[in-house]
Amino acid sequence: MTITKERKQELVEKFQLHETDRGSAGVQIAILTERINHLRDHFGEHRGDHHSRRGLLKMVGRRRRLLEYVKRKDLDRYRTLIEELGLRK
Repeated sequence: MTITKERKQELVEKFQLHETDRGSAGVQIAILTERINHLRDHFGEHRGDHHSRRGLLKMVGRRRRLLEYVKRKDLDRYRTLIEELGLRK
């Protein structure tokens, strides 16, 4: 199952840059991280689900590219995102 509307709204409110921000890189990274974590748990039960594994790899690649963009543009924001999301870099 995907993330709920309420959880997505919580992530947007936590990582938005300003009041009307809905799609900045930080928000996208947070949402992707939530989906990646959900799929990681899914593979504990369904080891043979290779179609979803491909989707997971695509999401990880997209998150990596967005993180590189944020790192180039604003190093402090990058560091806070990594810390708040619990990503290792």
